[in-house]
Amino acid sequence: MNNRPLLEDLRLFCIVVRKQSFAASALELGVSKAFVSKRIALLEASLQVKLLHRTTRSVSLTENGDIVQQWAQRILEDVDQMAEAVSSAKLTPRGLLRVCTSSGFGRNRVSPAISAFALKYPSLEIQLELLDRPVDLIGEGFHLDIRIGEVHESNLIAKRIAPNARVLCASPAYLKKHGTPKALADLVSHRCIVIRERDQDFGRWKLSGPDGTETVRVGGPLSANNGELVHRWAIDGHGIILRSIWDVGPSLENGDLVRVLPQYRQEADVWAVYPSRLSSSAKVRVCVQFLEQWLNKPARRSR
Repeated sequence: MNNRPLLEDLRLFCIVVRKQSFAASALELGVSKAFVSKRIALLEASLQVKLLHRTTRSVSLTENGDIVQQWAQRILEDVDQMAEAVSSAKLTPRGLLRVCTSSGFGRNRVSPAISAFALKYPSLEIQLELLDRPVDLIGEGFHLDIRIGEVHESNLIAKRIAPNARVLCASPAYLKKHGTPKALADLVSHRCIVIRERDQDFGRWKLSGPDGTETVRVGGPLSANNGELVHRWAIDGHGIILRSIWDVGPSLENGDLVRVLPQYRQEADVWAVYPSRLSSSAKVRVCVQFLEQWLNKPARRSR
């Protein structure tokens, strides 16, 4: 007797996990709830483990179910890529595309781009997650990470898709009250609003200037793990911030913020990062191309 799980049962299982409901999954697939329940039961029997906790309103993963879901996603992706590799036709990108990025950049830049991308490719199912923490792209099952700053993982493919830099700035009110720093070392005695982001050391600013790369340890009474909060606090006069030009560009243009030590900057380009096994994936390729074009249109990029 062959007890290996069927690919279609793994695909159905992933849909149930995403929908967290047998009824909603049945509706999406155009089948009965009883059919979904039966196929999940057969999958559990073939693997000899319980995959889901069931209640009258929803389902959730067991510990074994979480493991199976991660493997199922990888297996289904590999099957899709195999079909792409042997097909002589130009396939329309389809299937699930899981994208992650940081919260501020995601809301203000990536989200509008994904909205337009989804209209262009209606066969894709796109999940966008905003995460202000380091992401294990492979372990967490993401296909694509839109990242600002350096990429350190040698096992990932990284493509630069838009220029960007972080700059020092503060409100006119703060500078009037506390003075304007004349050298990078002066930041030590200033109120700096520090933020914990994916690629930044907390309170340690590394910048490029006239004498090359320099590092300064900064601090202040306020800190956060959200860039939008830090931006707002700087406008309110609480201190000096180091923020991406895409974020603070409008505030610099309208005078809410002014550049501090303008001869210094921190390179923080926008990168599309994805696992090497997805290098030939049509859905990843077209998404990266679309985002590169979108983010580099002058009307959508701060000067």
